[in-house]
Amino acid sequence: MKISCSYCGRIHEKNFNCGKKTIYVRKKYEKDVFRSSYIWQKKTEQIKERDNYLCQFCLRNFKGTKNRINNNRLSVHHAVSLKENYELRLDDENLITTCDMHHEMAESGEITLSEVRKIIMEQQSKMPRGKEEYII
Repeated sequence: MKISCSYCGRIHEKNFNCGKKTIYVRKKYEKDVFRSSYIWQKKTEQIKERDNYLCQFCLRNFKGTKNRINNNRLSVHHAVSLKENYELRLDDENLITTCDMHHEMAESGEITLSEVRKIIMEQQSKMPRGKEEYII
């Protein structure tokens, strides 16, 4: 069956590639592979456990907090992003438990890196000795 091509304006077979149509190929990047890895899943659980399965920004009543005790839709945020320094990807001093809203705020810079680091250091100081690397 022939159709009019919206890319080149000619008429040709339906599945014919005229060369004008952009073909998108999703590349699997190193950070995508990392985020689906076993080691990251274990580290995520460790950080959430350290932070008592609570958003650390909600707990400290940061901007936008609706419920101080928030354990919904949690994720682990990298204070220094993977793109900036991949070597810090599993460093406890670079990871914090956040809700979706505060994760976005931290990513966009509404919550500063210094604020994030201050909270991480508070959480690290509360961790019992000898438990720092109990997983991995």
